Amino acid sequence: HAPWALLDYGLRAVISTEIADIFRSNSLKNGFLPIVVDEATHKWLLANPGSEIEIDIEASCITLPDGKKVTYPIDDFARYCLLNGIDQLGFLLGHEQDILKFEKERTWKP
Repeated sequence: HAPWALLDYGLRAVISTEIADIFRSNSLKNGFLPIVVDEATHKWLLANPGSEIEIDIEASCITLPDGKKVTYPIDDFARYCLLNGIDQLGFLLGHEQDILKFEKERTWKP
């Protein structure tokens, strides 16, 4: 998986103008943030390597050195998992008591 290699290298996010659905899905499931921005922002980032930017996951935006904010799309569940340092399984395990209660109350016979 590409996200694993990027995470092992120490990266936590990638910014591009396009990201394949499979890469986006695998990335978010592994705690890696794929960010899609407009062409002008991407060109600015490429022309200014080493510039410090701020990535705000909660607000779904990047802040450039001049203060300009650029929003990016991310679904609510992925944002929740990234902000809480969990994956899909971690989310489910966080509801373990609810699951056990449901299983206890639910009969398995039709």
